[in-house]
Amino acid sequence: MPLSSRLLPVLGAAITIAVLGAAPAAAQPAAPAADTRPTAVVALGDSAASGEGADGYEPGTRGENGDWCHRSPAAYVYRAGLADEAVNLACSGADTSDVRFGTATHYTEGSQAARLIGVATRYRVTVVTLQIGANDDAELTAIGIACIRTFLDPTIGPCRDTLGPTVAGRMAALAPKVEAAVGDVRTAMRRAGYADDAYAFVLASYASPVTETMGPLHGVEGCPFSRADAGWGRTVLFPALSDTLRGVAERTGVRFLDLSRATEGHEACSRTGHSAEWQRRITVDPQALVYGKLDAIGFHLFQESFHPNAAGHEQIGGCLGEFVRAGVQRAACLVGADGKLHSVTPAPTPAAA
Repeated sequence: MPLSSRLLPVLGAAITIAVLGAAPAAAQPAAPAADTRPTAVVALGDSAASGEGADGYEPGTRGENGDWCHRSPAAYVYRAGLADEAVNLACSGADTSDVRFGTATHYTEGSQAARLIGVATRYRVTVVTLQIGANDDAELTAIGIACIRTFLDPTIGPCRDTLGPTVAGRMAALAPKVEAAVGDVRTAMRRAGYADDAYAFVLASYASPVTETMGPLHGVEGCPFSRADAGWGRTVLFPALSDTLRGVAERTGVRFLDLSRATEGHEACSRTGHSAEWQRRITVDPQALVYGKLDAIGFHLFQESFHPNAAGHEQIGGCLGEFVRAGVQRAACLVGADGKLHSVTPAPTPAAA
């Protein structure tokens, strides 16, 4: 074959490459787009999280049209400084069924887990807090009322004696309900596109609003409990609830913040004046009649009683912020030498009576 014939294919290929350019390199995957959504911390749960007792409740949650969720802009979720935005889905009086998926409504509002999906879509949620269980088998409000009755009518017998033997059974019944609520919150975040490790999930316990170290006139000053019953609440009931929630947190792999001693030394009737207390005494709210009208008569007039006030929420919010930023799995909120609440690790055992 002549040399020119042998070179023709080579020259043809060279011309083609020159005209069309070199073969393109393999396509590189595009860098993921930056998430420009504002960050958010979201609170779910009951009155302890909604801001009950902190005043200034959001319009529409003050009793209007039957909504008594009492969400306050002074609630601890707004005081933690953990994100660009704070979103409060908690509702006073809620129990675990109100957090979970389902068709049930509480004070006209639907599932908190279902609403969390929408929030987690609009925002880049970095922290979710859950405070729930007080209105399930723990029945803190009913127990508090029972203890008031025994103070007013000593013939009934101390509530620590009549209700004390029921605490273990109550906590055993409560635990699986809280676990199920935690599971639905996890599911809500997954449906919104979040991996379990993409945000901090904090389960919190409850601060005891009562103490045996009350003043001599505590009964007429807004704390109609016997000192012995109040001491039982502080050292037995609230620690038992906290231990139950801690066990749930350990089994489900979420973080746990122990608030059982968070207002220690600042409980209702623990000080000469109200200003240094972080918990409300019995409180009658005349604004309930303004917004809730006749529906307010009865329980809703006293709904704020024995909940953290605005100062208490500010302290709890600061401690929550410390806890999340520390990145630890478990801690307790305790009053420090500076008189403020701080996250302490590991969580110490409750103080003895």
